[in-house]
Amino acid sequence: MTENKKIIITGGAGFIGSHIVDELIKLNYVVCVIDNLSTGKIGYLNEKARFYKKDIRDNLDDIFLMEKPDLVIHCAAQVMLRRSLEDPLEDAKINIIGTINLLETCRKFNVKKIIYCSTGGARVGEPEYLPVDEKHSINPISPYGISKHTAEHYIYMYKKLYNLDYLIFCFGNVYGPRDLPTSNRVTSIFIYNMLNNNQPIIFGDGNQTRDFIYVKDLAKFIAENIEKSPVNKLFHLANGEQISVNKIFGILKSLLNYQKDPIYKEAITGEVKDIVLDISLVERELYWKPKYSIEIGLMETVDWFKGELR
Repeated sequence: MTENKKIIITGGAGFIGSHIVDELIKLNYVVCVIDNLSTGKIGYLNEKARFYKKDIRDNLDDIFLMEKPDLVIHCAAQVMLRRSLEDPLEDAKINIIGTINLLETCRKFNVKKIIYCSTGGARVGEPEYLPVDEKHSINPISPYGISKHTAEHYIYMYKKLYNLDYLIFCFGNVYGPRDLPTSNRVTSIFIYNMLNNNQPIIFGDGNQTRDFIYVKDLAKFIAENIEKSPVNKLFHLANGEQISVNKIFGILKSLLNYQKDPIYKEAITGEVKDIVLDISLVERELYWKPKYSIEIGLMETVDWFKGELR
């Protein structure tokens, strides 16, 4: 029974976090959101969620004392790889120091479990083989990849020292409704530019590949699995399908009846050329089965953007 179990979710007014909040509320959890609204929006927040405007680096004791959560889901982060290259110090302050602050608060208030949202590609670096499984060596080539992976070590330590249970989900390239173009994620930037009749920019030749996962698949799965205790603690969440940036552009061009070609510019240092995640572990242990194809997911995302721009 999920009735009356209480969850604090950081970043719960953001792109991914707000979708997880919606799914948790469908399952009758009591949900409290901590978000500084630097990238999140109040308009994305489910009206049944309690909201606290705070940064994860702030003192969170008063919230935890009042709410006494059973579980914490940690979505709040600096998620822009390119921004991490420009300001690695701020990236580390949010993703490492912010996570330690949250873990310390969990320890002080006897929280039983934390769910951590990590990255599948950036933490690995240039893959030695494809698809990348959970046992692949970790050699990130961006501050973002380093900071997200570093937090995983702290989570592991808090389990060993303080018995704070955890699950870590490492995402592919998440896309979908509520993903603002300021996030620098390729799908939202493409859609926004096409709808405004601007030429999207592709860095590199466009043949670089990513593993795209629709946010609704991801959010539903996380909400349904937070209380499970599988043998493994870290899982890849993606479609397990290698899709080029050029293909994404082509699908969107067709959906939007867009006439222009993209502008190609030099590839960005720190971004991997190709990535696809092995999802067999999460399929076996937690029965992961994404429902949305890239075409259907992009169609829903386009429809959302059209509504927003209206």
